[in-house]
Amino acid sequence: MSLIVQKYGGTSVADVERIRDVGHRVAANRRAGHDVVVVVSAMAGETNRLLSLAKDMCPDPDRRESDVLVSTGEQVTTALLAMCLNHGEVPAVSLQGHQIRIVTDQAYSKARIQSIDDGRIRTELAAGRVVVVAGFQGVDGEDNITTLGRGGSDTSAVALAAALKADSCEIYTDVDGVYTSDPRIVPSARKLDRISYDEMLELASLGAKVLQIRSVEFAKRYAVPVHVRSSFTDTEGTWVVAEEASMENVLVSGVTSDRDEAKITLVGVPDQPGLAARVFGTIADANVVVDMIIQNASASGTTDLTFTVPKADFRQAMGLVEKLAKEVGATGVRTAEDVAKVSIVGLGMRSHAGVAAKMFRTLAEVGINIQMIATSEIKTSVVVDAKYVELAVRVLHDAFIEPKESAA
Repeated sequence: MSLIVQKYGGTSVADVERIRDVGHRVAANRRAGHDVVVVVSAMAGETNRLLSLAKDMCPDPDRRESDVLVSTGEQVTTALLAMCLNHGEVPAVSLQGHQIRIVTDQAYSKARIQSIDDGRIRTELAAGRVVVVAGFQGVDGEDNITTLGRGGSDTSAVALAAALKADSCEIYTDVDGVYTSDPRIVPSARKLDRISYDEMLELASLGAKVLQIRSVEFAKRYAVPVHVRSSFTDTEGTWVVAEEASMENVLVSGVTSDRDEAKITLVGVPDQPGLAARVFGTIADANVVVDMIIQNASASGTTDLTFTVPKADFRQAMGLVEKLAKEVGATGVRTAEDVAKVSIVGLGMRSHAGVAAKMFRTLAEVGINIQMIATSEIKTSVVVDAKYVELAVRVLHDAFIEPKESAA
């Protein structure tokens, strides 16, 4: 008997009928002899509805209370699915984050899991029950309810799979796997059968919405095989697994984009030791994640410091930077919210020269100017004007990835 952790996203549990469909799928796995733990999100649109209620109550709702509010979405879904399974004579029990003891830090709305007590789940499984768990939520050390941020149910599922040493973690969503690019932008994009943890980690961090980045981090750290598949079909999806030798034969596995970027430039900063540490330390203390960074030194003894942050954190970061600019004697602050990041990712980039040059040339040929560049062993990212993002994705996909019809 194998242990399977399944996660169903908001579109998969969007209404009562879809929850029944999930119930049938879970029941089939249970009848096949598997132990099953199911992690569910709130119904599609429910988290946004709850956040809107909070905004109606006050323009800047307290983050602790917001977590209490939005966590109720998953509670509803767990109860409905457990009811469905019990009615179908498949014993089931719903459990919330505090009942399992999914312990997190106190970063409300984007908490990180610190530990999981798997005792309650193992007891329920031993009693022959399907365990339906509320994704996205946990509790801090003082029993305050916390949430893990957008896509947090993916992280809940993979973390539980790791804690339980499950045979696999199935992520059910509204797409049937991981594609070489967003099919809505690139019609010729094709589904990948397998992708490495490192490639998926890069794609998730660079804007691909299929898996939440922290879920991939958990999967890699604890070697959890993750199967991304559709809840609306029975077709095989994409396996996210440890690197295999054949994967490096593919130069580029994916092209992705991220419009959730804003750019801030601290102009004319004194070029002194410790200045960058002060700037980014202040931003880090505010729990704002900085992405790309460029520093340009000049002969005059000053430097321009440019970096990007998520748009949701832009106003907060701006306030901090404007204050810092006065403190350190910078000449000004420039910003741009109409930017986007475009990236290519592939294990094969480690052993092939000229990949970045080909990327830059491809963009230049269609008149797209590059504002920032960042690289790693298996990725190259550029920041461009947001109005060119879809064109950039299409031309890069054409340049680096073979079309469907010629794919092996």
